[in-house]
Formats: sequence, structure tokens, C-alpha cells
Amino acid sequence: MELLGPSIPILPTPINTTSVCFAPSLLRFAQLKQSLRLIPIIFLLLLASLGIQEARCAPAEEIRVELPSNGQLRVENQFGDVNISVGKEKDVSVSARFEMDKFGVTSDPYRLTIENNKGPAFPRSAVVIEAKHELLSILVVRPRDPNVHINLTVTIPEKTRAEIVTGQGRIFSRGLTVSLSLNTTAGPIQVEAESPLDADIIARSTLGLVRSQIGPTESAKTHNYQSRFGSGRMVLRANSQSGEITLSSLAGDSPVPGKAQLPELRPSIPVAPGVGTPANTSQTEEVDEGDVIRVDAQLVTLNMSVVDRSTNRGLVGLSQSDFKLFENGVQQQLVHFDSSSAPFDLVLVIDLSGSTRDVVKLIRAAARRFVDAARSSDRIAIITFAGKPSVVSPLTLDREALRQRVNDIDTVSGDTKLYDAGDFAMAELVRETKNSRRAAIVLMSDGLDGSIPGVQGEGSKLAYQEFLNGIREFDGVLYTLWLNTYYEALNPQDTQPEAFDMGHDRMKEMADAGGGLFYEVDGLEDLAGAYEHVVADLGTVYSLAYRPANKSRDGKWRAIRVNVERSNAIARGKHGYYAN
Repeated sequence: MELLGPSIPILPTPINTTSVCFAPSLLRFAQLKQSLRLIPIIFLLLLASLGIQEARCAPAEEIRVELPSNGQLRVENQFGDVNISVGKEKDVSVSARFEMDKFGVTSDPYRLTIENNKGPAFPRSAVVIEAKHELLSILVVRPRDPNVHINLTVTIPEKTRAEIVTGQGRIFSRGLTVSLSLNTTAGPIQVEAESPLDADIIARSTLGLVRSQIGPTESAKTHNYQSRFGSGRMVLRANSQSGEITLSSLAGDSPVPGKAQLPELRPSIPVAPGVGTPANTSQTEEVDEGDVIRVDAQLVTLNMSVVDRSTNRGLVGLSQSDFKLFENGVQQQLVHFDSSSAPFDLVLVIDLSGSTRDVVKLIRAAARRFVDAARSSDRIAIITFAGKPSVVSPLTLDREALRQRVNDIDTVSGDTKLYDAGDFAMAELVRETKNSRRAAIVLMSDGLDGSIPGVQGEGSKLAYQEFLNGIREFDGVLYTLWLNTYYEALNPQDTQPEAFDMGHDRMKEMADAGGGLFYEVDGLEDLAGAYEHVVADLGTVYSLAYRPANKSRDGKWRAIRVNVERSNAIARGKHGYYAN
């Protein structure tokens, strides 16, 4: 959960007229940079009335926003299309076009014809730009009028690690970046990549088809396409539930695909210039260095699982309108909502300290059950630890690769450093994830960090309270599975009962701070079943985000309550945050 500064909305202005056209207007930010940190900046639409029956608009102008140093960008538009152009500029350029089908949009994207004298009362909608955890986020907020379509055009640098999300809308990308993830529910995806390619490409459409025109010959239509071109320096992932995915080359000789590679997270890759196609700047106003927006945003994000109070079963299929959120008793307006079906990045963290080979066999079997139970759209990473954490597998969708890597898990040496390993897992999710999905950590341990009094060993360098504070700030969900390793102490050198109790209580406190659930696992034979319970609960988690009405950062505790407008429904998650 993160509190930052003011967001930057792009808002249309209501108007009643016989004829209207509109496009976002670029403001000169050099005149406003002093106030940028203090108040939200509103970009008013340029409105013009030209004629009785129809009006022609100038193309949408752009605003330019600084890309975070790690290159992470997320664009979500559930109410229209997203057009991506990869350019050589170092900043991100954004423009929006608003269309209203109800009043008859012509084939000309800049023309809107209104055939009555009343005209539209244009709804208040917004494109909100914000920064959170070094992630630049561009979000289209739900318009009040369902007939309004908001189409985004975004120009991004080649170094960008971007996730683009639509619902029914189309995604078009001209060029590739270091990492580009394109995701729709039912909309089509079209990618034009400049040749020669140097990329891993993974495209999947569950109910639709994938057609690749990249390579020596056009591939047959399929549901799954995966190929490596060159050394695979870039990564493209395209996923749709029912939309068609089309891959084609812009120019040059067709590359020869090499061995298909696993879709997984990679470390940072040096970026060479010149792969993408520069944006057409003929219609874009020049923006001086001082005019580039340094986005500072204020956003609170919550992950809440919803269950039926009487049966304790998870509830799915809820919508944003089913939730009401209160901070210190004051209702807040939700600005972002992810349904329970939205995918997760899952990190399975496994304590191997003191494990024998026979114990590791049971741990492997349980981890395989976790991999099998997770949804196919969820990416999974596995980290093991004792004295230090080790990445068994980075985040990947490839289940067979995960099973093979689980089979390679073996005993490790070293004292238990639980808090260091948990902190490492959170940092890996923030640093490594390319498309900034919802995140969850599943931590299995007996809780006996070597820093606990009565436990032999060096223990974590990170103090427990610091680790707990980090969990509270983590924008994901943390589940803990406490493995009961209790034995009767026969001498003062053995782990004492008080230490086992403290390990148990701290594991429970971690889950409470992380908004997840705490599971007691009495024996390793029960571990697989506990993992499956975690996966089932994750399928009931909804993600909500809001900007607090109380803007002050006084360091005080803000209590959060979420009501679900369904009979017997109860939401479980984090209970609040400190407004630091």
C-alpha cells in the first residue's frame, strides 16, 4: 500500500450543443510545474462547435510523461482501444480520443456527427496517470455513459517493460520493447514488429486464433504460438480469451525462428537503439525538458477475498458496484477494480532449513500440487531458503518447466533466515515483474528464524518488526503456512517451547499484516492440501484502489472497512495503513 502525491486526470468537459468535436489539449507544463506537486492538474478538452450537422476535430494532441528508471508501465483501458507505438524518445506520450456511438461516429476518427438539437451531455470520465512503486500507470476510469468509448494512443521508449490491458477493446502495437505484455478479454490484438527480430514471442488465445505472418512462411492458425527469433533479447506476450491475435513484420527480411523459449522473467537487459519505429511527430507540439510531467500520485490499493459468512465459501462474479469502501468511517470513491478472475504473479517461498532428503521429497510433491492447482493464467515463481534465499524458478506460465525445476529442489545448509527470505521475495516481485499483475506470496515455514530467543543459529539480518512493516507496505497478498515441527526439548540446547509458540504467532501476524490467510499444517502430508486451499482463496480475491479523501500525511493509522452488497458476504484483507 503506497501513498504518493496527486494524480493527473484527463477530463472531458460537459457541453450541450447541436454539434461537437473534441480532443485532449496539451498544456504548457513549464508554467505549472510549481503547482504540480500541490494540486491535481486537469487537462481540459479542446471543444469546438463547427456547423449544424457535423464537426471536424484536429487530431488529439499529446502529453508527455517521464518513464520510471526501471521502465515499468501499465496501461489499462476497459472502455476502448489502445494503440501503442514504440519510439526513440525517452518519455511516454499519451493522448485520448472520446467517441460516442449513440450519436453516430463516422468512419473518420476525428469526426462526430450529432443529428439532434439537444446534443450529448458529455459524461465526466478520465484518463488518470499516476506513479506507484516506480510503476507508471495509465488508467481509464469508467465513464458514466456506457455509449462513450475512450481510445488511447501511447508512444513508449524501447526500454519500456509494459503491460497493456483491455476488455473488449483492440490493442495495436507498432514495434516491440524489451518486454511487452498485451492482454485482452475479447478484443483483437495486432502486432507489427520491425525486422530483423530479436525476440521471444508467446501468443495465446483460449477461444480465438493466433496467426503469425512472421517468418519464412505464414503459420497455420492456432490457439498457441511460441517462437524465438535471434537471441531473444526482447519478449512479447500476447494473451486473449476470445480475440484473434495477428503477428506481422513491418519491413526487412523475415527472421528465421529458433528454438522456442519459456515465457519467464529475466534480469535487466542492455537496450540497443533503433529497433522500434519512431512516432510520427508532425502533429505533436514540441515539449521542452521542463515540460515533461514528473508524475507523483496518491493511491491506496487493497486485495480483498470475499466469502459467504455462513458457508465460508468464496464468492466470485462480483462487480465494482458490489463494494463500498470506508476510510475512518468516510466512504471513498473507487478508481480501479480488478475482478477475482484477474491473473496473479505468485511466489512460492519454501523453508528447507534442517530438511532431510525424505522431507524434501514430500515438499517437492506438495509444490507440484500447488503448480497443478494454480490457474493457467497465473505466473508462478519458486524460492527456497535456509541460510540464504535461492530462486528455483523465476516467474513463468510454463507448468512443465516449473515441475522440472521443482524436481531439482534439494537439501540446503544454513540457519533459518525467514525474514531475510520473505523480504527478498517481496523485493523480487517489485523488481522483476514486467507486467505488474496482482501479486501474492505464499510462505511455508515453521517460523523459527534464528533471531528468535531459544533458537540456535545466526538468524536474519532484518529485524522482525522491520519485516512486518515491509509486509504492510507490500501491494500484494501474503499467505503463511505454519509447519508444525514441534519436539520436546530434552536439554537447554534444544529449541524451547516458547520459541515454537513465537514462531507460530509471528507467522500468523505476518498473514494478518499481508491481508492473506494463515494455515496451520500439522504434518508435511497435509502441506499439499493447504496449498490447494490457498489457490482456491486466491480465486476469490478482488483488488480495489482509491485516493483518500483525507490528503494529509500525518503518520496516523487509517482504518479501512469494506462492505460487500451481497447477503452474508464478508470481505477479508488488510485493515488499514499508516499515512506516512
